Amino acid sequence: MRIGIDLGGSKIEGIAIDDGGYEVARKRIPAPRGDYSRTLDAIVQLVTEIERVIGTKGSVGVGIPGTISPATGLVKNSNSTWLIGQPLAADLPRRIERPVRFANDANCFALSEATDGAAAGASVVFGVIVGTGTGGGVVIDGRVVTGANAIAGEWGHNPLPAPRDDERPGPACYCGRSGCIETFLSGPGMARDYAEHAGLPPSRLRRSGEPRRSVSGGGKGPRYEADDIADRAKRGEPLAVACLARYEDRMARALGSIINVLDPAVIVLGGGLSNIDRLYENVPKRWPPYVFSDRVVTRLVRAKHGDASGVRGAAWLWEEET
Repeated sequence: MRIGIDLGGSKIEGIAIDDGGYEVARKRIPAPRGDYSRTLDAIVQLVTEIERVIGTKGSVGVGIPGTISPATGLVKNSNSTWLIGQPLAADLPRRIERPVRFANDANCFALSEATDGAAAGASVVFGVIVGTGTGGGVVIDGRVVTGANAIAGEWGHNPLPAPRDDERPGPACYCGRSGCIETFLSGPGMARDYAEHAGLPPSRLRRSGEPRRSVSGGGKGPRYEADDIADRAKRGEPLAVACLARYEDRMARALGSIINVLDPAVIVLGGGLSNIDRLYENVPKRWPPYVFSDRVVTRLVRAKHGDASGVRGAAWLWEEET
């Protein structure tokens, strides 16, 4: 039995799957934001409760926002900033008394979809999470590519390719730089872009990496959330339609650079913004000028397992090395 844990910024989800990928148990609990010690306690509690349900111990894989540094063994590059610098890879195995495999949450997402999801059978897969933040993961021949620095797939913290004049220097990112892909393609990035072009005050906008919250002003005034903007675009609101067009062009540029380097057969979208239907038709139409090829056969597809892909991929971390 394989247990997967998806350590999110606002929730922690656990799942148990059997050898065929059939889900045997699932549980979700709130994440103790800002508190490493309580986060560790919550993971241990979740593993214990899942094993009580399934009646046996299982292997444990954990998807984290960030990665484990090969140099220090500590968490780095996490938008759940309270995890940064913490010895999670040493503390959790000691607490649950068995080995644990860790991977970036986007790598887990990509592994899930490459194993038995929307990209099953593809030799090279790039998995994209566009939501509160923007992450990426690489799977080649069914195995996660971590890289020498444990940052393979971290496209969200590259600069937006081919920036327009009005996109320079770009919004500030939590990583300390400006103009990162994440600041444009995350949900908060889309909301910021909409607000700026609508002349709306940015004071209630989320920054990339922050959890979703209500920003409707108690029912008064505009909502600054990506799904609301997508709904407005469906209704034909000109500001929202223009915002979605800018978003699609930026995604096309960003994914075009990935295709040039990795040349994946399939790019799988997950996260909240992956529910915007028009992306799957419009982004591939826009990316040919940014790809160094006479044709582009890479497919852009929606995740088969949806929100469950990350936690399923964490469980499959043990499968990929057996």
